[in-house]
Amino acid sequence: MNIVLSSERLLFRKITYDDYIELCKILQNVEIMYAWEHAFTDEEVLDWIKKNLSRYEEDGFSFFAAIDKNTGAFIGVIGPLIETIEGERHIGIAYILAKEYWGRGYASEGAAACIKYAFDTLKTDKVIAEIRPNNTSSLKVAERIGMRQEGEFVKIYKGCKMPHLIYSITKEVAPNERS
Repeated sequence: MNIVLSSERLLFRKITYDDYIELCKILQNVEIMYAWEHAFTDEEVLDWIKKNLSRYEEDGFSFFAAIDKNTGAFIGVIGPLIETIEGERHIGIAYILAKEYWGRGYASEGAAACIKYAFDTLKTDKVIAEIRPNNTSSLKVAERIGMRQEGEFVKIYKGCKMPHLIYSITKEVAPNERS
């Protein structure tokens, strides 16, 4: 399965085109994708996969498929990725889970594992998250894992201005669980 990292309940591997059906269940659900203000089309899901495969080649990392260790279920995508804010590149984390896995602590567990990966493997000193102000669940996840708001910016997405909050955590502040 080419596991990149793991946490207590999750395995993380690179996304492939074989994940298309599982990704459609997530990226084509308007309730899940409300922060993007639209569900993805079939073509947009394929483009999303292609973009992440390119990120693996260019950056060495991106969203990972998050797999439940006990059931083998594809619960969503969580991972470190390059976020560009006003021309400056940062290592960020992001998480998009299937609705049936919301409220079970998977996003917090996966995001914390990816922050540890960013500090230990990618050797960064700071990790950010871009979160829409109305995405209260994601804001709670960020705060639960020790991230704090440091700023805000407006992202242009499909011609629309979308306010985002910037949350961050530094290596010095992160829980000292790294070996």
